[in-house]
Amino acid sequence: MKFSIVITTYNRLHLLKRAIDSALRQTIPCEVVVADDCSLDGTQEYLNYCREKFFESGNSRFVYHRNEVNSGHAATVNAGVLKSTGDWIKFLDDDDYLAPNCLEEMARAIALHPQAAIVSCIAAQINEQEVELSRTPQLGTGLAFYTPQADIHYGMLLELLPFGTPVQVACRRDVFLQTGGWNSQLDTNCDDIDSWINIAKFGDAIFINHCLAYRTVWQGACNQKFSLSRRLNTNLVMKEKIYALVDEKHRDHIPALKDIENYLKLHWLIVALKQKNFQSINSILFSSIPAVFSWQAWRLLFNALLNRQNFGSTQIQKYVLIK
Repeated sequence: MKFSIVITTYNRLHLLKRAIDSALRQTIPCEVVVADDCSLDGTQEYLNYCREKFFESGNSRFVYHRNEVNSGHAATVNAGVLKSTGDWIKFLDDDDYLAPNCLEEMARAIALHPQAAIVSCIAAQINEQEVELSRTPQLGTGLAFYTPQADIHYGMLLELLPFGTPVQVACRRDVFLQTGGWNSQLDTNCDDIDSWINIAKFGDAIFINHCLAYRTVWQGACNQKFSLSRRLNTNLVMKEKIYALVDEKHRDHIPALKDIENYLKLHWLIVALKQKNFQSINSILFSSIPAVFSWQAWRLLFNALLNRQNFGSTQIQKYVLIK
């Protein structure tokens, strides 16, 4: 089993160096592919130097790709995967980084369940000074467990099985290519979630209850450029797509799509209120009025707040791989 870490970057050399260092310090051998979306901040010169340094040392693990024109995040991810040669792709944005044993732990879990198509782990949210702010929650029991393909979309629909951001996720390269890669029309606004939805059609999912990744929360993050109302609208599209893919075995006990849509509207309205984002409050509030009076929407919201342990959780099979 060979891993390729695909790092996407654009004009963030000061952060990119940390991401590359975390990739090169993995405790098992891997290929490192850096896909550059036409950076203008010295990234090209630095990566050409890195490539020459690795070539002179006889080490073929480092690959540098630069887009011919600025193409956006999703297209850059796709270009990086095409340049890779690994069996598994570990995604990494330039402002995030990995624990040294990230790939080793993922490889160990995959070896115990080779039917998997996608793997996720716990991530720590850090600030610009690398101070930990929070962690994504533990899921299920054991250090690692797998969920059968037939249960994945149901779990995603009710947010019982959130795969998380790119820094948490790895997937089989052949499956990624079969799905067509990331959708450039979404470009940093759920393009990753859209990809996880597609990949989950082709195999089981593994979740590792160990912090193996670090995600930087800061104003320069790509998702900060989208309004909350736009993020809500994309979330609605994602839920509709997942809803259509839920396995027949779960059809009798899933909520109505309208209730799920109302839950999302409640969620993003509360986010806007917490942020005191009055522009977003005004744009979301009118469409959220039916949601405010929906008992089912509030039920789904409370279940999500209770660490995804209630609604429908008994319907998802979780098989422990590593205790």
